[in-house]
Amino acid sequence: MKLGEIANLLNGEIIGNPEIEITGVSGIGEAQEGDITFLSTESYRKYLSGCKASCVMVKEPIDGLGITQLRVLNPQFAFAKLLEHFYIKPKSPIGISKDSIVSDSATIGKDVSIFPFSYISDSVFIDDGVIIYPFVFIGRDTTIGRDSIIYPNVVLRENVKIGNRVIIHSGSVIGSDGFGYVFEEGKHYKIPQVGGVIVEDDVEIGSNVSVDRATTGNTIIGEGTKIDNLVQIAHNVKIGKNSIIIAQVGIAGSTEIGDFVTLAGQVGVADHVKIESGTMIGAQSGVAGVVAKGVYSGSPIMPHRDWLKAQVVFTKLPELYKKIKELEEKVKELERRNTQ
Repeated sequence: MKLGEIANLLNGEIIGNPEIEITGVSGIGEAQEGDITFLSTESYRKYLSGCKASCVMVKEPIDGLGITQLRVLNPQFAFAKLLEHFYIKPKSPIGISKDSIVSDSATIGKDVSIFPFSYISDSVFIDDGVIIYPFVFIGRDTTIGRDSIIYPNVVLRENVKIGNRVIIHSGSVIGSDGFGYVFEEGKHYKIPQVGGVIVEDDVEIGSNVSVDRATTGNTIIGEGTKIDNLVQIAHNVKIGKNSIIIAQVGIAGSTEIGDFVTLAGQVGVADHVKIESGTMIGAQSGVAGVVAKGVYSGSPIMPHRDWLKAQVVFTKLPELYKKIKELEEKVKELERRNTQ
């Protein structure tokens, strides 16, 4: 593909030779001749001197660079679009495999692929263009919106609503029972979990994620939110739009998370927490109460700048302890002299 064609595709400006043949897309460190790569931040500029790529996508032109440049508004986004163009091939629908089990009361749309050994229960609705890979279980009264992809070994329990263009990766369970018990007569009595789960449009859920159904009502994952692997989302949680939930986060029941919230890896969120839109919480933080918009770290959380200062003090604690012991010894010596 000629670079000129790529420039038209991305609405970019070429600085160099438009006739270069581009045969692949690669990262800046491993790119070879024929590849196009991108410069996302200034910290990666140091790699350009040894870069073998035929073209590099940049936000602003770089003077004196010996590689042809393609100026685009967002190099990383352009990189993602080219990966789709070069490597993601359109899938042809295979229809319903004879080795799958599909209820007679299920409604299946056009151009749907249902691979072998999947189970589709009563009153399920699957919209156009959906792909159901092998060993998927879909419970009764569940709906899946158009062009969604459900990868192998996913479980969608009963009364789950999946939006359009949703991706759910292998091993995830959507609609498992919430962890709800009441202690009575010396036993933990199970509270029936009779609610559902709503996953809105353009959500992506990583592998081995658990999203519990609500006790009553619905657990809700908002439009455009992205959830990494190994995340636990408890019953009646509500997550807003375009939030990012990174690996090994645990969110307890009835928590409300706003739009454009980022929870970094291994964050723990207590029950009935409210996190305002636009908030960022650093890795391994512990969250409780009502959290106003801001950037936080630590367990329990504090403003990130205060946490950075606290970490500086923490690293000096052994030295401070040593000085305190020395001062105590000096005080004891002075007291001993005064009593003589």
